[in-house]
Amino acid sequence: MIIRLCGAAIALTTTTGAAASLVLTTRSAPGPPACPPQTATATTPSQLAGALTHAKPGDVIQIAPGTYEGDWTATTSGTPDKPIWLCGGPRATLTNSSGYGLHLDGASWWHLYGFSVAQAKKGVVIDAGAHIRVERLNVHDVGDEGVHLRRNTVHSSVVDSLVHSTGLDHDEWGEGVYIGSAANNWPAYTAGEPDRSDRNTVRGNTIYDTTAEPIDVKEGTTGGLIDGNTLDAGALTESGGDSCADIKGNDWTISKNTCIRSRNDGWQTHLKEDHGTWGLRAAFTANTVALENPDGQGFAIDAPTTTHTSVGCDNYVTTGTYANTPCT
Repeated sequence: MIIRLCGAAIALTTTTGAAASLVLTTRSAPGPPACPPQTATATTPSQLAGALTHAKPGDVIQIAPGTYEGDWTATTSGTPDKPIWLCGGPRATLTNSSGYGLHLDGASWWHLYGFSVAQAKKGVVIDAGAHIRVERLNVHDVGDEGVHLRRNTVHSSVVDSLVHSTGLDHDEWGEGVYIGSAANNWPAYTAGEPDRSDRNTVRGNTIYDTTAEPIDVKEGTTGGLIDGNTLDAGALTESGGDSCADIKGNDWTISKNTCIRSRNDGWQTHLKEDHGTWGLRAAFTANTVALENPDGQGFAIDAPTTTHTSVGCDNYVTTGTYANTPCT
């Protein structure tokens, strides 16, 4: 039987006397861009640098196929009725051997669509932004995390993208999609206050070959959605991670995701009490988990009674224990 979830094929196979298993088949790359008509086209690194530096609301910047090595940073914001688009096909690749593959720093209302980011220290980093849409990107072969929304980035989304081959320099920092920042980094990023990267969405992505969790949601964040993703935890290292995702924020909804090949747990929540209490009221519904570890848990909930986390009975777990709390 084949189950299809948001662009990835999941083969569910059963044999007599054996547990069901899930096999991940990822789509090869995002499809062609579907951006508005371009207002500027970049065919060289210098043209791309100029387009990012001088971007203004309503611009649609088209990146021609090719490899663009440089420091790709944008600081200008679009507006609700005139967002800024940065578009390209999967053969348009941004690289940065010494820093971020693409950095939006204090820029809001951007739509990133269709291109690739690779061979960088970090992949796509969004700092202090709002209403950013990361869509159908192919982010791969990066030293640390693939896509990071941090420094109070809000109302933003990572959708229908491929994120893979992360953590090549530091396996413990090789998350696929990373929301917020750890409490020990708040002094550097948010003046010691919680990193309130709130109301963000991670939907329909295929994330695999990550040395740390495919998705990591940090304390300080509230009200996000993780929906319809396919997460392969088969490349986790001992120091990198032990589940398909860690949830440490409050009031996150986690639905219709598929987690495979974790050698420990499927999903984990963690109660954190730094500058407040975090790890509260996560809600898990209609997720599928296929573990490689018979001693693992599909849903490992830290202090389930205290945190009021709910695990619906419509989740499905093969191998291991369903959860350490009764389903509802």
